Amino acid sequence: TTPEPTVDLTPNVRQISIKRGRNIMRDTYEAGSCTVRIYDVDGTWNPQNVNSPYYGFLTPLRKLRVSATVGGVGYFLFSGYTTDYKYYYDQAENIGYVDIICSDAFRLMQQAGITTVASATVGQDTGTRIGKILDQVQWPASMRTIDTGNTTCIADPATSRTALDALKNAEFSEQGAFYINSEGTAIFLNRTNVIKKYNETPIEFNQTTGIPYSNLTFAFDDKLIINSAGMTRVGGTQQVSENATSIAKYFPHQLNQENLIAQTDTDTLNIARIYVATRQETTIRIDAMLIDLQDTAVPT
Repeated sequence: TTPEPTVDLTPNVRQISIKRGRNIMRDTYEAGSCTVRIYDVDGTWNPQNVNSPYYGFLTPLRKLRVSATVGGVGYFLFSGYTTDYKYYYDQAENIGYVDIICSDAFRLMQQAGITTVASATVGQDTGTRIGKILDQVQWPASMRTIDTGNTTCIADPATSRTALDALKNAEFSEQGAFYINSEGTAIFLNRTNVIKKYNETPIEFNQTTGIPYSNLTFAFDDKLIINSAGMTRVGGTQQVSENATSIAKYFPHQLNQENLIAQTDTDTLNIARIYVATRQETTIRIDAMLIDLQDTAVPT
């Protein structure tokens, strides 16, 4: 078959919006999304234009990547798959714009239904289990970086679910991190390496030597408090951890999670303890900020 063309959209791009990363409120990594607005002076990027050289190629689930070059080095900002094409005209209906809307590979994994995961046997670590699930949906080995997990798993429960649900179950049972990075690679970090991330050098935002910012939005609330957690594995009994001091101070804030694939009740009790130990108190946090990378002026 003839390979599909690779096209540089840069000359026609007018706006890019990217959203990806960990949702602090839901305490989970979510599907990354990207919208690229294309200036379409002659209808080339209209999927319905039969005279376009790209007619027939502008379909859902085409791969799209956003990159930038800084100091001669290229960096990927987003890698994903098209989900929608939305066409707009200006008020006089003279100039067309196309919004190409994309999602990362979480969407593909959410669409893939599975039952039995081949070779998902009892005693596997969570990293191996995630690898088996990715094998089940034929995710390329070259597009994954998987840690060895610290937690072992039961045999695959062979229930009907999506591949993403199965992957997130293994992630939660490990208390690790599973996400798609900006290059489109599936990443799994075990909980040891998640903790090590806190010791890395942070990105600095300040108005003098760092990245300039404005419009900080602070929050001081109870939304992130968990002081009572009940965790249940498949075939196990619920394991509960609570912090009485936090409950007396903030009232009960409970989280229950069921059908985990952790191998023992001791593992699920440790998950409950981790949750409460790290979430029993609240603190002031920054919910949002605005940065302008073209604003390099230093205030006087």
